[in-house]
Amino acid sequence: MKVKVAMLVLMFQSCLLGFSQSKVIEYNDGNQVLSGISVKPSKALANKAGVLILPAWMGIDDHAKDTANRLAAMGYTTFVADIYGADKRPKNYSEAGEKAGYFKKNIREYQTRIKLALDQLVKQGVNPDKIVVLGYCFGGTGAIEAARTNMKVNGVVSFHGGLGRDVNRDIVKIIPKVLVLHGADDPYESKEEISAFQEEMRRAEADWQMVYYAKAVHSFTDKSAGTDNSKGAAYNELADKRSWQAMLAFLKEVL
Repeated sequence: MKVKVAMLVLMFQSCLLGFSQSKVIEYNDGNQVLSGISVKPSKALANKAGVLILPAWMGIDDHAKDTANRLAAMGYTTFVADIYGADKRPKNYSEAGEKAGYFKKNIREYQTRIKLALDQLVKQGVNPDKIVVLGYCFGGTGAIEAARTNMKVNGVVSFHGGLGRDVNRDIVKIIPKVLVLHGADDPYESKEEISAFQEEMRRAEADWQMVYYAKAVHSFTDKSAGTDNSKGAAYNELADKRSWQAMLAFLKEVL
């Protein structure tokens, strides 16, 4: 029943925004059922470009769905990935922290879930040679992992994502272009971790960019985060708008 209601809501939104198709897609990782969201534009771009969206730590949320809809309105076919599983969505921040933490520690499992979602995006009729992965927070970490493992994508975009990497992992040449959009006052990324990430990008010979937004902390694109910077995570309207434009310019460049 819940899935049917969700599908009806998505279909209603599609009619309002002029999308031709928005639907829940079930797929699997072994015995685990995953449930992502596909949004197809009423008129796709000539090159049939696609964008894979990796949600923040709460899993598929309104922010991720809104991004999928906005990009579909521009002609991109989008897919919102389910990383946790259809029956394993976190109910609160505590559960979200545990689940996101698990995948960060078991990074290969996270990579597998991203690849499976990427396969679903291609199945929606996307040109496999014209894809970008973007993610928010925990999803931003995943977007960077897509670059680190050289998934078949043109580029990745990380919005206030985690930049850390196990120092025991080898650094290999990175082929996808990388765009990191970062809050200048984000308390969850230390100067040391940022420096290590930038050095990694240099050693990987990556084509990378990192843009800082003044007075922005973690989750600066998420309207549900409130506006109190002292909490470490807060919405910043100007940073949100500027980072969105930076992302659009990146999509235009790489796709």
